[in-house]
Amino acid sequence: MELHQISGSIAFKFGHSPRHAVIRMTGTPEFNSRNRMFIAGMGFVGQVLAQDLKNQGWAVSGTCTSSIKKKKLEEERGFDIHLFYANQPDVTSTLEIIKDHTHLLVSIPPVPGIGDPILQNELRLRRALLGGNLQWICYLSSTSVYGDSGGAWVDEDYLPNPTSDVGRLRLAAEEGWLNLGQSLGISTKVFRLGGIYGPGRSAVDTIIKRGVLSETQRMRGYRRFTSRVNVQDICQALKASICTSSSRRVYNIVDDEPAPREEVFEYARDLVEKKWPGWIKHSSEEKESSVIVKKEGLSGEKRVSNARMKKELGVRLLHPSYRSGLQSIIDQMDKPFLAE
Repeated sequence: MELHQISGSIAFKFGHSPRHAVIRMTGTPEFNSRNRMFIAGMGFVGQVLAQDLKNQGWAVSGTCTSSIKKKKLEEERGFDIHLFYANQPDVTSTLEIIKDHTHLLVSIPPVPGIGDPILQNELRLRRALLGGNLQWICYLSSTSVYGDSGGAWVDEDYLPNPTSDVGRLRLAAEEGWLNLGQSLGISTKVFRLGGIYGPGRSAVDTIIKRGVLSETQRMRGYRRFTSRVNVQDICQALKASICTSSSRRVYNIVDDEPAPREEVFEYARDLVEKKWPGWIKHSSEEKESSVIVKKEGLSGEKRVSNARMKKELGVRLLHPSYRSGLQSIIDQMDKPFLAE
């Protein structure tokens, strides 16, 4: 990797062929238009990253599982979207598209009975990528692969011990993508994400919409510690990883302050009440919507360290805790109904 100073900015140049990226780092990265990102799974994180990269001149393509969503992402956001069904994956056309891109973000969760829907066609995937343009792969995993450490701090060297089938499938997918990238000489990373939140998907939004928590969300409320991360910080970590040449590397992408879900919701309710006094009606129905009931014998789970992310990727969190993240979200709202 060559490092160049260009009129107050820093340029990273990887190689000399036209397929390689030139990335200028000022306050915000500027990426050469020759970069083409393929996002397998245009969900919450994928869409935020896609818009960010598109604004910086990237060509962005991706997959979704709905014709309605495909039309919306193409017509309203200007992305090139392809249908991909994880339960019945036909990867032939998808593989042909991926090989023409320079970067690949995999954000499709494993499917019970199948595993990673793209990796299940690993031989075809390997053949398709040989000689292609791909130079960077990142697989989005979850901190659930660590299992329960009894509340102790865990880092990337901690031996994973997933306690759920999905966690075990994620761990297998991590290994599969790391091995594939290494065998092809492609820089490959795994991001273990904490609980993801952001505008439209946060404790503030749940309270304003008076949404009823799912059983899974309620079960998380029984934990003493939940690691979480704002979607903006996930995206800045992804862009930072593009600038690093290390391969077969795992990173925890979480904020600085693991906290119980009940504490987060109490803070969110305070924010809503301060901005819109009287919006929260103190009825049993409202409490059922937003309050997580305490349970005896809370599970310790784990506290996840982000030290490697900060040291190796140089990430300075925009939202080091849920407090700044939720404050930022509510500051962007004019009226409560905008969160619906």
